[in-house]
Amino acid sequence: MKRGWMVRAERDGRLYDVFKERSVVAIGWHELGSLTDLSSREAILKRVRQTWPDLKQQAAAMSAGQLHRFRNEMKPGDTVLTYDPRRRIYLAGEIVGDYRWDSSIDPQDPNVRPVHWRGEVSRDLLAVTSKNSLGAISTLFLVPDDVLKDVERARTSHQPANTESEEQAEAAEEDIFRNIQAKALEFTKDRVSGLDWSDMQELVAGLLRALGYKTRVSPAGPDRGKDIVASPDGFGFEAPRIVVEVKHRQGTIGAQEVRSFLGGRHPQDKGLYVSTGGFTKDAYYEAERANIPLALMTIDELVESLVEHYEKLDLETQQLVPLKRIYWPA
Repeated sequence: MKRGWMVRAERDGRLYDVFKERSVVAIGWHELGSLTDLSSREAILKRVRQTWPDLKQQAAAMSAGQLHRFRNEMKPGDTVLTYDPRRRIYLAGEIVGDYRWDSSIDPQDPNVRPVHWRGEVSRDLLAVTSKNSLGAISTLFLVPDDVLKDVERARTSHQPANTESEEQAEAAEEDIFRNIQAKALEFTKDRVSGLDWSDMQELVAGLLRALGYKTRVSPAGPDRGKDIVASPDGFGFEAPRIVVEVKHRQGTIGAQEVRSFLGGRHPQDKGLYVSTGGFTKDAYYEAERANIPLALMTIDELVESLVEHYEKLDLETQQLVPLKRIYWPA
């Protein structure tokens, strides 16, 4: 079965004109040497590990996977695309030969496949869903059949997609944004979950400082049911006095642990219980009937609050979970 592939022409489309003029697509990893004698993913992965013994396991697997696809899975007759981001133009063609090592194409990208190019396609002519699929940043990836059909339609008709109304296009863009936003939150939760206990405690304290409180963090050891005390004066004399317990573990917090936390509180206190492992239903019931205001915060709520107030965090807290701002069309 014929398939479709996207092969990036290096950063900023540096090799786009070379691909077009030399009728090829090419990828890098030149340090590995020729892949001609490597007919399996396992053999390529072994070479990757031999060449870069300090490379992380996931990075090695990803590199081997892309090289295996280029060397062994791409076949003559498959469709191939590349992209020039400067002009926002896709070049569409067909693989017409087997893999070869050819450093004359580019010394950094000597792994080569010959291509017959059919023509160029403006990104503006494609449907929003196609633009999204082609927006992945991997060096090499499979292109869905419906996207290939849309590219071919645009190449032959030179007309924009007419199946999408303005409302449909906006809805598709919003879906893409929500998907990216959800992934960003999940990756941020992964980073927060990877903190050790003391850093998690400092993260919660930093968030409270961003909200305008001064904090005292308990040292390691018995803390009599409190990890952080937050208040306007920093000593806990001035109301509101927020007493915080932080549990950084996979297991859920139950009602008994919530009752133990409440047991040492003063009537004027307010409580915050943070658990990265979540809470049981009974724990929430116990919090609702507590004799002081008590909020239960899961890792979801912690990360959402972290993102919302990130710009107000002090530098030490931001360095615990470094985040980058991205911009999206309004």
